[in-house]
Amino acid sequence: MGWVRRYRRLAPVAAVSVEHVRFDLQKVEHPAIQGVEYQQGSLAGYEVREYLLEKWGRRCAYCGATNVPLQIDHICPQARGGSNSVSNLTLACRPCNEAKGATPIQEFLHEKPEVLGRVLAQAKSPLAAAAAVNTTRWALVEHLRRCGLPLELSSGGRTKWNRARLAVPKEHSLDAACVGEVAALHGWHTCVLYIGCRGRGSYQRTRLTAAGFPCGYLLRQKRVRGFQTGDMVKAVVPCGKKKGEYVGRVAIRATGSFNIQTPTGVVQGISWKHCLLLSRADGHAYSTKGRAATAEYAQQAQPLLAASASSARLKPGPPTEVPDEYPG
Repeated sequence: MGWVRRYRRLAPVAAVSVEHVRFDLQKVEHPAIQGVEYQQGSLAGYEVREYLLEKWGRRCAYCGATNVPLQIDHICPQARGGSNSVSNLTLACRPCNEAKGATPIQEFLHEKPEVLGRVLAQAKSPLAAAAAVNTTRWALVEHLRRCGLPLELSSGGRTKWNRARLAVPKEHSLDAACVGEVAALHGWHTCVLYIGCRGRGSYQRTRLTAAGFPCGYLLRQKRVRGFQTGDMVKAVVPCGKKKGEYVGRVAIRATGSFNIQTPTGVVQGISWKHCLLLSRADGHAYSTKGRAATAEYAQQAQPLLAASASSARLKPGPPTEVPDEYPG
C-alpha cells in the first residue's frame, strides 16, 4: 500500500488491476469434481498447472532440470490406478516423463532413494501456502478499495493465459502488465525500472571470523560527513589511480574514505570530498534493465496457444482433463 500511494503521487493512476489469487483447496485436491469453472473454456487447467509450478519450483522433480518445457506426470501412473488429484501430480521434463512411463515411482527411482523420498514427501505436503493466500487476499482488496480507484480482480491463470497469448517472456514486470483484461501489449521490450528491498541496515555492531570471534566494530553513528551507507552518490575523482566518474551506492567509513558499489564492481578508497549526493537511502535499490523481443519465446508459446484455442471450442459440460504437457 505504501507503493500504491507513492505511484499515485508520481503518476495519474486511473485504475488498479489485482491478480486476486484464489485456490479452491477442495477443487485443487480433486480436479475432476463436476462444475469446476476454471477447467472449462479458455482457462481450462491453468489454475491447477500454475499451482503445480509453484509447488514444485518450476523444475523437473526427477532430475532437477530448469528452463525446459515441463510435463505433468502422475506419480502413481493412471494405468496402475493413479488419480488426477494434485497430490498425485508432479512436474517432469520430457526425457524423464518418457523414461518413467507407467513404471511405479519406487521402481523408477530405486537407484535414487534420496530423490524418491523427496518427491513422495513434497507430493503430500500440506496446502498451507495456498490457505495463507486465501486468508490474506481479501485484506489487500479492502485496502485497495479505500483508495477510491476502480478495482479489477483477476486470477493468476488469467495472467498466464494473457502472457502466452501475447507471446511475452515470463518476468515479474511483464506479469504485472498482463493482469486482468488485456487486449494488447506494446513496447514491453523497452527499459524497465527494477526496485528491490534492501533494508535500512543491520543491528549487528561487529563482524565475525570463521571461528565466530569478533573482528572489527561497525560505526555507531549513521552518517559521516553528511553521507549514510546506502545513499546513491556520484563521485568525480580528478586525478590519481582512481581518476574517473563513479555512480553507485556508498558504504561509509569513519575516516571519510568511502567504498562505492557500481554496476561493474566495488571502488574502494574514494574521499567524501569527491562525492555528490544523488538520493538518500530509503531501504530500496533501483536499477534499469532493457529487454529485446525474441522469436524463440514466440515459438515456445505456440503449443500453449493451440491448447487454449482448442479448449475455447469446448462446449459446456463435464470438466476437461488437465493437459499432460505445457511450456514451463
